[in-house]
Amino acid sequence: MSTKKSTQLKDGAKCTVIGGTHKGKHGTVADINISKTGHQTITVIQPDGERFKTLAKNVKVDG
Repeated sequence: MSTKKSTQLKDGAKCTVIGGTHKGKHGTVADINISKTGHQTITVIQPDGERFKTLAKNVKVDG
């Protein structure tokens, strides 16, 4: 189980969700956490202000 943060994944980074429930959505990374089970989770804020949480492994950093 890896708890190492990605060097590209940081607050304010633009991202696109490439897997999971929110696949195809995009926005800005707002909150990065490590869950109790050891998975890295993030909150994504979409351009319209809507927020959702997803696993970091399902996200690709843009640019």
